[in-house]
Amino acid sequence: MKKPLLEFTDRGIYCQVADVYLDPWKPVKKALITHGHSDHSRPGNGEYITHKDNVPIITHRLGTLNTLGLEWGESIQIRGVRFSFHPSGHIVGASQIRVEYQGEVWVFSGDYKIEDDGLATPFEPIQCHTFITECTFGLPAFSWQPQNAVMQEINTWWKQVQDAGRTAVLFAYSLGKAQRLLMHLDQRIGSVYTHGAIENTNEVIRQFRPLPPSVRITRETPAKELSGHLVLAPPSAHGSAWLRKMAPFETASASGWMAFRGARRRRAVDRGFVLSDHCDWSGLLRSIKATGAERVICTHGYTEIFARYLREEGYDARTEATQYEGELAELEKSE
Repeated sequence: MKKPLLEFTDRGIYCQVADVYLDPWKPVKKALITHGHSDHSRPGNGEYITHKDNVPIITHRLGTLNTLGLEWGESIQIRGVRFSFHPSGHIVGASQIRVEYQGEVWVFSGDYKIEDDGLATPFEPIQCHTFITECTFGLPAFSWQPQNAVMQEINTWWKQVQDAGRTAVLFAYSLGKAQRLLMHLDQRIGSVYTHGAIENTNEVIRQFRPLPPSVRITRETPAKELSGHLVLAPPSAHGSAWLRKMAPFETASASGWMAFRGARRRRAVDRGFVLSDHCDWSGLLRSIKATGAERVICTHGYTEIFARYLREEGYDARTEATQYEGELAELEKSE
């Protein structure tokens, strides 16, 4: 039986012909990296190959690295296998990886979304025979509202908090979600202040993408200065002494998981806004159809349910275990 072009191993997704790994979760000699989130780009690899916009991001996160940054669509050959990076629309610098060998094409999507958020390079469907997909929100119950509608809700909430004489605190992942929110917050209402972890990432991204202004919160920033304005903070700041100094305030979280009834209560926030950097159910299905793929491998999320549905639709679909976390990382980590 012919060996598959990409295999799932205990170190990560492996291309034996080229002797390289895609988003490995254990250290390897040569790694192709889709994006900068910690479940996809980990320390200890000998060489990192990624999109050029992702190079400063992973360098900021992981320290000095041996990196090669490629343009969109630029190909590199390794032992006769052709690799190229294509936009996934997930966050800034996030890619899908196209792998071609002897006429066979696989695409590893990493994490992706199809709505153009105005910051990340929009998703580009790539024709392939086999498509490796996440299915973080692979249930029919997940159906996103357009970004502009969600941002209008967030800005309306901010104004209401301001009118009540309080500070609006919005929790968001430091890499990706925070910058997306910053792009669309209405700063006619007030100023946007940031936790240091978010502002550090903003400074990296401003090297190659314009972002609206934001003000870093320091130890010297008095609570009264924040009143009526909006603070972007990572989820790890919830319940911290850093946050308590801002009282009086109201809190909110922006995540796809806010679509679940009770998620806001479990996260102990005053408001929840459904905004995800991953596809909803229909987005996943439309993306897969656009690739023309016959085989689909489901990695993280509602894998069994989603793969079963795909098989009913005529795809050769199966699941594979990985250490990717999807949007769960947004709720549990500070990045």
